[in-house]
Amino acid sequence: MGSSSSDCFYLGKIVRKHGYKGDLVLKLDTDVPESYAELESLFLEMGGTMVPFFIERSLFQGQFIRVKFEGVDSEEEAEKLLRKEAYLPLECLPELGEGQFYYHEIVGYRVVDKVCGEIGVIKSVNDSSAQALFEIDNGGVEILLPMVDDFIDKVDKVNGVIYVNCPEGLVELYMNPTDDKDE
Repeated sequence: MGSSSSDCFYLGKIVRKHGYKGDLVLKLDTDVPESYAELESLFLEMGGTMVPFFIERSLFQGQFIRVKFEGVDSEEEAEKLLRKEAYLPLECLPELGEGQFYYHEIVGYRVVDKVCGEIGVIKSVNDSSAQALFEIDNGGVEILLPMVDDFIDKVDKVNGVIYVNCPEGLVELYMNPTDDKDE
């Protein structure tokens, strides 16, 4: 099992201790916290390395899981793990339903628009703004497309294609930039 963070996805962060026997509370950063109610182990990032921790018992409470790690039996030991980030291997990601996807899965997918045809290949997903954006490479031109359910017709995971129905003029905006800005 590789221990680099690229094989893993961010699960959440240890936010506080619980009691005095080494229990900790992990805050999940996910839309589907219930998928992680039965965790057996996870990785904590410590000094740039992924360190595996086995879970002796856990109590699932919505966005929070109270965990007791094997070998962490005192407040002092628990203290060292506070604010550590928790990760899981990518293969632990729950299966998503039809048309749903994880951002890392769709890098390299082709994007095909109903009107414009193929508009490029997804380089990455920019989710730093309020609205997540597909960053699409079209022969060196970057096209930013909002990830809105209304625009996404179909996700074809077998062939690596996302079919979209962009608002009129959006793609053309990137394809035919005009020098004359004041019309």
